[in-house]
Amino acid sequence: MARHPLSQLAAVLLLTIAVLPSTAAVPPATSSSSPFHFDPTTQYPTPSLLRDGFFPFLSRKWSHAQSIALLEQAVEDHNAEYVATSSNTVEAVSYRRCIVLPLDERFDPPMGVFSHGHVDTGDKMSLSRNFWDAIVNSKAEVPWLFEVSRVDGVTSPRVVVPTEEHSHPSAANLSRSVGGALDFRSPDNYAFLPRWMFAALGLRPRDVVDIRLATKTPPGSAVRLRPHTSAFVNIGNHQAVLETELKHYSALTLGTTIPFDYRGERYHFDVVDLRSAPRGERVPMAKVQDCDIAAEFVRARDQLKPRRKRRDVGGVK
Repeated sequence: MARHPLSQLAAVLLLTIAVLPSTAAVPPATSSSSPFHFDPTTQYPTPSLLRDGFFPFLSRKWSHAQSIALLEQAVEDHNAEYVATSSNTVEAVSYRRCIVLPLDERFDPPMGVFSHGHVDTGDKMSLSRNFWDAIVNSKAEVPWLFEVSRVDGVTSPRVVVPTEEHSHPSAANLSRSVGGALDFRSPDNYAFLPRWMFAALGLRPRDVVDIRLATKTPPGSAVRLRPHTSAFVNIGNHQAVLETELKHYSALTLGTTIPFDYRGERYHFDVVDLRSAPRGERVPMAKVQDCDIAAEFVRARDQLKPRRKRRDVGGVK
């Protein structure tokens, strides 16, 4: 007697479920056994039904999803323990360990909103709802700032950015940065950051960081920026452009490289000096929103003379 097609399909699916756990590819071993370290190589090559065939395709999909699920569970467990041991409501919602991904055009606010067109040229992040609860419960003052920090033993090793890339030379040691909020619609345990912040902190997609509401960032009084190219300084109204574009940054972090767009061109600037108000002390982070801050340029990077190689006493390089 012929079997019904639906019965045959059910049999295939049951067989698939039984086979998947034993045939799913095991992610390659990494140098660290930390549950917070995500190995991006487990996601490549992307499964293809045509290339791999039905069962290998399902096996690869299972393996890829498993790697992400294990990471998400580790972060969820950490945050749940933190919330359970917090002493009050404000403390419970002001901090999260997060999996980070880069912002893209899907996060661009609609036309007419101030941050429209500045997803990559501002310091705004997409955060989860608990951070909005932290603002409300703590009655935090504007600008609302959030500190993103690498965590020893948790965040994976730094991505090494070549010196000719758009990064500050001192960024190799930068462990934290500060920025504002674009929105609060990110899924729990996730955060979406501008790409320049990824470069500044040496992050890769799905790295794990700590994010907390920052309430003690001092107001800024002065900032010195080094353009990567003298072409920006040659713009007739470059000082006015600078003041306009800085409005898309709620705060600055010493040692980062921030981007501006002007007339279809993207320009990059190293934050080489940052002073707080009112005493003018050098600080690692400072507010720029709603502050009377003096901004000036130093010599562009492409105008700096290359350093001479040191010679020993014998005159040999």
